[in-house]
Amino acid sequence: MGLLTDPRAGSGKIIKFVLKWERPLCLLLYISGIIWILLLALPAFNDNTYFSENALLPGLVTKESNLEHTSKQYYVQLLHEMKRYPDVMPYAWLAAKLNQLHLDVFIHNFTLAYPFQEQQFTGQNIYGIIRAPRAASTEAIVVSVPFRPISSIYLDTAASIALLLAFAKFCRKQKYWAKDIIFLITEHEQLGMQAWLDAYHEVTSGNEGVLISGDLPGRAGAIQAAINLELHSMKISYIDVKVEGLNGRLPNLDLFNLAQNMIAMEGIQQSFQRRFDVKYKNKFKNWWYHFNTLLMMITTQATGIPTGNHGLFHRFGIEAITLEGFEKPGQQNSDGNFYQVGCVVESIIRSLNNLLERFHQSYFFYLLPSTDTYISIGLYIRSLVLIIAAVFVKVFSMWQKLQASNSTEDKGSPIIKQSKDDGFDIGVITSEILRAHICGVMIAISPSTLTYFGRKMHFRTEDSIYFGFMAITALTLMWPYYSKRQMKYNNAALICVIALVEVGTVLMCIAMHNFSLALLIAVIYVPIILPITPKQNSTKFHKMLSLLWILLHPFMIANLIVMGYTYINFSSDSLLSVLFRGYRATKQAFVFSIMDSMIYGNWLYNVTVSTMLPIWILFWNILCSNIIVHS
Repeated sequence: MGLLTDPRAGSGKIIKFVLKWERPLCLLLYISGIIWILLLALPAFNDNTYFSENALLPGLVTKESNLEHTSKQYYVQLLHEMKRYPDVMPYAWLAAKLNQLHLDVFIHNFTLAYPFQEQQFTGQNIYGIIRAPRAASTEAIVVSVPFRPISSIYLDTAASIALLLAFAKFCRKQKYWAKDIIFLITEHEQLGMQAWLDAYHEVTSGNEGVLISGDLPGRAGAIQAAINLELHSMKISYIDVKVEGLNGRLPNLDLFNLAQNMIAMEGIQQSFQRRFDVKYKNKFKNWWYHFNTLLMMITTQATGIPTGNHGLFHRFGIEAITLEGFEKPGQQNSDGNFYQVGCVVESIIRSLNNLLERFHQSYFFYLLPSTDTYISIGLYIRSLVLIIAAVFVKVFSMWQKLQASNSTEDKGSPIIKQSKDDGFDIGVITSEILRAHICGVMIAISPSTLTYFGRKMHFRTEDSIYFGFMAITALTLMWPYYSKRQMKYNNAALICVIALVEVGTVLMCIAMHNFSLALLIAVIYVPIILPITPKQNSTKFHKMLSLLWILLHPFMIANLIVMGYTYINFSSDSLLSVLFRGYRATKQAFVFSIMDSMIYGNWLYNVTVSTMLPIWILFWNILCSNIIVHS
């Protein structure tokens, strides 16, 4: 802090160097951060995965299960029940099958009170518990499956339920379990899982009164780990291991390694991000393939949306993954079948049964360019540090120039002469910053108001929110021009300094929880933020900067991202069709983002609107204000 407060600090050689070469230095730091991200996919930056927790004893147990025949029987019976009741879960049949296995069987009821309309939706979860014969029911492992009816838009999971029942039948006969095993079948995808977890831990993860989890009639021990199954066929060609959880959380790397090793040991092809490990002789091609896998993980993690039901366990300190099994088209006679898949599940659960304590070794922060290599936080965090460093170099340079009584002439920068009496208007600066952040908070809580007025005009929820945000965006864009704002140079420069400090601080805070989100924000916003300074006269560069900043409005950039994603997935469609699909997808994305915040506690929406939008407003006001320089 001495550098910022000592008036003699600007006389040092290092300080003079920073002030003189501020722009090239900021550009160099930003480019270095980008290059570091690109280098992460190189083998030199990757470590081979290994087990830190030896108590897992992976692959050392003798596998005894043969679940294929039993699974097929359950599968045929379940399909028959699902055809009889195509839109609902066959509760009676599932409960009867679990009871026949002599498990402690319970039904959990939950309710969703839709926050934007006076509607309620109900659901039920079914679970059975095998009590540990060799322990006092102090710890538990969860094996879960999301039930999907025939009418579901998602891939079928009937095969997963059949395997779960067959595995429960196998486990019931074994006496070596040191932990309770909970076999859980949930309804309504992640809603059912979130309700069950909230009820199990007697908490409310989202907003009060939205997801009413109710009470559980039966419990087991403290949950140590969970395996979620999403097998889409009785003939599995490959298994994809999913790790990304709510708000970008990840399970302990040992659990991911355990799953990948057990899958490989059974001769089933494994994948991550539905991409297989491919080794190209061409080094560039090899790097590009692994970089794309890495980029897919970063973009997936940045959304904060779990890739499966496993992602909701992480907030409770429970390590969990999803095993998603696929059948490749044209490979009906694939070697991968439910005998091997059953052995994979048995191996994982028996390894977890060996644990003497919670997962605490290995990594909780990592990136994966393939199934057998990882990048530790010590390596990948440097890319973000370099980009944030560029922001703070800019802050330091602007602050030092403000501290000087008279600015000196620098190459490539205008001469601005200031009077010693020309100080800061603290009231103006404070009100400017408060106004921007109050605006962000009000917009964050606006969906309920927007939908209320939308219902009066017979608008759907998604239309009310989308057009409401569009109107708010138009107001934020036009307000500086409409109000014909004037601002003293000192005040504008100090607001710019404060906004830059906030950008750097927010990025560091986000990175502690979700590195991928912080990285994407930094890569997109920082190169446009760095050139923004208070200007007395508008230039072509200044106008171009203003146009780019408009495109980076959170509402605008959300539209562009969804449109881009739609184009990638429907590139064969006509342009008009892609635009219409993107428009509908954007409206739905806004509603889902707000609902995720209310139900699950996903803070992507809240962070974007309550922090990034006020920052955007502060820089927009600087770009649009008429700067007054006193000489």
